[in-house]
Amino acid sequence: MEFVKSINIGVYVDTGSVIHRLDPRLKVLTLAALMILVFVFSRWYEFVILLGLLMLVAVLSRIPLRFIWRGFRMILIFILLAVVFNLFLTKGGQVLFSWKFISITTEGVRMALLMASRLVLLVLGTSLLTLTTSYLQLTDAVEALLKPLKRVGFPAHEVAMMMTIALRFIPTLLEETDKIIKAQTSRGAEFDQGNVVKRVRLLLPLLIPLFVQAFRVAEDLAVAMEARCYRGGEGRTRLRELVFTRTDFIVSVFIILILGTMTGGEIWYRVVSK
Repeated sequence: MEFVKSINIGVYVDTGSVIHRLDPRLKVLTLAALMILVFVFSRWYEFVILLGLLMLVAVLSRIPLRFIWRGFRMILIFILLAVVFNLFLTKGGQVLFSWKFISITTEGVRMALLMASRLVLLVLGTSLLTLTTSYLQLTDAVEALLKPLKRVGFPAHEVAMMMTIALRFIPTLLEETDKIIKAQTSRGAEFDQGNVVKRVRLLLPLLIPLFVQAFRVAEDLAVAMEARCYRGGEGRTRLRELVFTRTDFIVSVFIILILGTMTGGEIWYRVVSK
């Protein structure tokens, strides 16, 4: 089925761009800041600025926009559901449309647009992170950022490893799903017939072979790690150590100035509006 091939979450595309060469710790922290700020900001031009920054990152990464959009299409259904729920369930403000128990208010429209903007920015930012950062770099970055928590017994290395393995398994499971669909299609199964409910019911028989294959892949991975004497993060060395370069410093200063200015403006706006 076409939707399986269109999902690019967890896929790494190496174009050798300046975005790919940035320190992964900087990229992870920037995404974390973005995830926080999208729920702090509330004015439309702030979301436009953030979207413009993400589009600039996409252009500098030299990843085709068609490839990014192809993976983004599959998230649109969830964004539309969030918009519909906020549009019809949020009350307040002036009533724009009313019919029986259904009503649309100005506050509902505002919340629907706000939620759609937030989801678009979050999905786009996460996609750009995985597209421009390899799994090993993500593991090293997350472990380095969580390293201070080791003093209180937090398993930083294990958490980073689990997050990376889970992310790495997404394209693997999608590939296995595509193989199972093709195998059953060759035996006469039809997955593209009927309405949405019927198509979902047709996909249910795929779950059992998919879970069986997932356990097999997990077992193969565990055996491979044991064969290489993997015993956790203690005493492990790295082929490439993370180094904060001059380019990383310049980019970090630029990000701090932009996001800091926007955050200060939002705080000032809320104080004055009260």
